Amino acid sequence: MCGIVGYVGTKQAAPILLDGLSKLEYRGYDSAGVAIMTDEGIVVKKKKGRLEKLSNMIDGGDAIKGTMGIGHTRWATHGEPSDMNSHPHLSQSGRFAVVHNGIIENYLKLREYLTKKGFEFISETDTEVIAHLFEYYYNGDIIDTMIKVIGKVDGSYALGVLCADDPDSFIAVRKESPLIVGLGEGENFIASDIPAILKHTKNVYFLENNEIVVLTKDDVKIYNTDREEISKETFVVDWDISAAEKGGYEHFMFKEIMEQPRAIADTVNPRIKDGRIVLDDISLTADYIRDINKIYIVACGSAYHVGVVGKYVIESMVRIPVEVIVASEFRYCNPLVDDKTLVILISQSGETADTIAAMREAKRLGARTFAIVNAVGSCIAREADDVLYTWAGPEIAVATTKAYSTQLTAIYLMSIYMAQELDMLTPELLAKYIKALEKLPDNISKLLENKGEIQYIASKYFNSKSVFFLGRTLDYAVALEGSLKLKEISYIHSEAYAAGELKHGTIALIEEGTVVVALCTVKNLFDKMLSNIKEVKARGAVVIAVAEEGHTEIEKEADYVIYLPKCDELVMPSEVVVPLQLFSYYVSSLKGLDIDKPRNLAKSVTVE
Repeated sequence: MCGIVGYVGTKQAAPILLDGLSKLEYRGYDSAGVAIMTDEGIVVKKKKGRLEKLSNMIDGGDAIKGTMGIGHTRWATHGEPSDMNSHPHLSQSGRFAVVHNGIIENYLKLREYLTKKGFEFISETDTEVIAHLFEYYYNGDIIDTMIKVIGKVDGSYALGVLCADDPDSFIAVRKESPLIVGLGEGENFIASDIPAILKHTKNVYFLENNEIVVLTKDDVKIYNTDREEISKETFVVDWDISAAEKGGYEHFMFKEIMEQPRAIADTVNPRIKDGRIVLDDISLTADYIRDINKIYIVACGSAYHVGVVGKYVIESMVRIPVEVIVASEFRYCNPLVDDKTLVILISQSGETADTIAAMREAKRLGARTFAIVNAVGSCIAREADDVLYTWAGPEIAVATTKAYSTQLTAIYLMSIYMAQELDMLTPELLAKYIKALEKLPDNISKLLENKGEIQYIASKYFNSKSVFFLGRTLDYAVALEGSLKLKEISYIHSEAYAAGELKHGTIALIEEGTVVVALCTVKNLFDKMLSNIKEVKARGAVVIAVAEEGHTEIEKEADYVIYLPKCDELVMPSEVVVPLQLFSYYVSSLKGLDIDKPRNLAKSVTVE
């Protein structure tokens, strides 16, 4: 969701803040603003709409002179998108400027209290109470004031605060919402995510909950709420800024679709050694795995769809019951969890609020937690008992592609590993599965070479009102993701159904010209899918089928067929999803929509 950037140094701050905020646009936002410390005090400029509007208003930042400032892109929660509700927010006297990610849950109570104390509110936001609290509690010591303020607020927050009394430093803190510190030479930064500051430094600190940081151009000091100074380990980012740029592609989403073969190879190759799967420093022993009575897979959005694939794969490989549950439901459904439960958490950012809450509930109930994340040093990565990183690199487009694909790969690796440790695989079968993983990048590269075929199909049906995705077992799991991709970026109504449910109501939605995408890659269910295709065709549907090469009999039933390279059924979901990603991309492109930043959506959802 919202993005924060802060800078102190010798350069002009406003252009640096605008550039950093532009690298956070993928998080989703509806307004933007900056606060700059100038010779005349704190100057705030903010504007509803895209960052470009703010940039034009302040002449690319050149209209405001000052070498320290904070910037923000807002995704509306409390109060509609407007100039007034945009961040930064000023305290009543103008002494403090505040940017905030997260939600202050007790803001109404605080607002009522401050109103009685004579403070006037001009916005509808929860954040404005923080600005006024700083003024109310300020005693000349900004650290003491920060400690008092965060002691009064309930909820999640990452805060950046300027104080007009101190033109050379600013202060920040985090609780639940992500915030990093960037370490430069003669300049220092805060940001919600690494891409915002990667142009300037690769050295960062990851802040823990309720760690307070004070930044000057030459120094960074971090304190806990007892004012004890904390030493932090510097993390060095091992990817280049070019990885977060478009690299000649028209959209980040298309670039990231094309990067999937490399991302999958990077995730697989380090985990195969001497013909066996090795999961980094993770120790899931055979005795522990045998003792597991249940596995939960907990995630949101596309990561949840990875979990649906994971259920089929893990249960078939190791015969342990798996339940997939949406993270926002997990801690409220009184889950049956004990010390023999393994909870797998899947999150691209590692900062998804609902997944973090689910992880903590699972740990409270005694479960072992196993995280699959992309972001090194993220909250979930730090708190989970075990972590398996996907090596997707930065993903900028809001609609995930390569993060989803690498998460699938991690699920395959974990499933094979557990079966391997339990001696449930013959040497020949283990070698077969490993070969399937190693071939996957080449197979996907071949699929991407034939993208023109999918672009043509998209050109025929990009004005569709509804599109339905059908599949069985693993194909149904991928249908969920294909449908989500289409609705996310094209705004076309789309649903995924288990094909066997057609007769139980779904077929009532099929009418002349309805587009149906039929996934037909599960070998023992191929004939049943042919029957389902006949059912929808008889009612006027246009059918786009996806099948493994060689199954040419499907051409008699479907209007269009997309063939996939032959591969083991275990990893087939990774191939099936690629044409669905491309179809969604081309449909959105033909509709002229903002593919990388679809309306109302945010890349990193850091509030419940």
